[in-house]
Amino acid sequence: MRYLIYAALLAILASLVSALVFLVRDRGRGTRTVRSLTWRIGLSLGLFVLIMAAFYLGNL
Repeated sequence: MRYLIYAALLAILASLVSALVFLVRDRGRGTRTVRSLTWRIGLSLGLFVLIMAAFYLGNL
């Protein structure tokens, strides 16, 4: 379970860095930044649900 949480945190961080890169390259005109930030929000919510489910089931 611990490695799954670490992997999700790395994916969230990678999505955030890619959003910054897209923001700088596109100068705020493209949709790639929004798409990347949307992925970050989805991954964060998924991680939160995973942690809550693991806590409820006693796996943490």
